Amino acid sequence: QVQLVESGGGLVQAGGSLGLSCAASGHTFSRYAMGWFRQAQGKEREFVAGINRSGGSTYYASSVKGRFTISRDNAKNAVYLQMNSLKPEDTAVYYCAADSSPPGGSYYSDRTYDSWGQGTQVTVSS
Repeated sequence: QVQLVESGGGLVQAGGSLGLSCAASGHTFSRYAMGWFRQAQGKEREFVAGINRSGGSTYYASSVKGRFTISRDNAKNAVYLQMNSLKPEDTAVYYCAADSSPPGGSYYSDRTYDSWGQGTQVTVSS
């Protein structure tokens, strides 16, 4: 498993932007598909965005498509989530996750991922 550490969360006004980073340990980062999930208070964890091993394919929840962008830098062992036009309903703890299994799993399911970060809080005020 890979160790993941998120950073970049904070408080932002509605309509603002925030960028999250996730740093991964180890030397085989390019072998992991990566995802971002979030969990709002009192709600279940939900998929936000996913990216394949090369970074050539990305996937988004309909609620964030067009506003959020996932990217990765395999040389830096990092994955990013740029969040624009933030809304109060984006308030949640955001987690990055890594999938070490062979390609074919669903990016949208948290069961696909076998390593998780500790999460970073994002709060969007109205």
